[in-house]
Amino acid sequence: METEKGQSLWGDAWRRLKKNRLAMACLGMVVFFTLLALYGEGVHQYWKWKDATPPFQLADLGKAYTAPGLHHWMGTDGLGRDVMSRLVQGARIAYKVGIVTSLIAIPIGVFFGCIAGYFGGRTDDFVVWLYSTFASMPGLLFILAIAMLVGKGLLGIYLGIGLTTWVGLCRLVRGEVIKHKEQTYVQAAKALGLGPARIIFLHILPNIMHVVIVTFTLRFPAAVGTEVFMSFLGIGVQDEPSWGLMINNARMRLWQGMWWEMTFVTLAVFLLVLAFNLLGDALRDALDPRLND
Repeated sequence: METEKGQSLWGDAWRRLKKNRLAMACLGMVVFFTLLALYGEGVHQYWKWKDATPPFQLADLGKAYTAPGLHHWMGTDGLGRDVMSRLVQGARIAYKVGIVTSLIAIPIGVFFGCIAGYFGGRTDDFVVWLYSTFASMPGLLFILAIAMLVGKGLLGIYLGIGLTTWVGLCRLVRGEVIKHKEQTYVQAAKALGLGPARIIFLHILPNIMHVVIVTFTLRFPAAVGTEVFMSFLGIGVQDEPSWGLMINNARMRLWQGMWWEMTFVTLAVFLLVLAFNLLGDALRDALDPRLND
């Protein structure tokens, strides 16, 4: 897709995004947390390969509730485990939840949105009925039901969030496909005898991919927040240092002055969610061809 100035849509979007200092700061924050999660995954896989209990899981009651200092920059928790090491592992889990649930929800939303918008008629009626049914259900209760059915752990989180958060994207994709299927390039593809699947996924979808990318940046923090909340309730991850589990454990001692675990974990959740949301808003503006300057 080309813009009026002859640049590609993505090149023009990047040019506009670079002018937004807040967006670039948020991008830097996202990159930082991404590297943190990758490092955490590397550490996790290393100890899994050694078939040994990682240090961030080993209790040392003699160091319990050590305040932030030289040896433990973010202090220790009630079992003497280093808060910073566990926070890094929490970032790993948060990213896994955001990515895996997106890999479940986005293909569902894109597929149903594309076929509803392109074929219309009864297909469109069925898809509209389907996503309206899902949208009418209390989202959190549906997620909790799936997680309880599958069992505690990441699998329940993946399926619960992934199978309930595709509706918004489906609506957006459906609207975009309805608009694009009347465009000249689609009519030309039909005249050449190309089949519906090829037209949808090789011609229309690349032209609406910016909608999918923006949706990913906005739903990623929502998935992370949902996982934190579910782990806080004791339904999510149980044997790994999830941010929700850390917050749940930290709140018990907060009134006694042990503030550091709650503070640092809450700050990490806040910064990650804020960075993704602001970056998503900036991407939405940058990818809007009507805002060419």
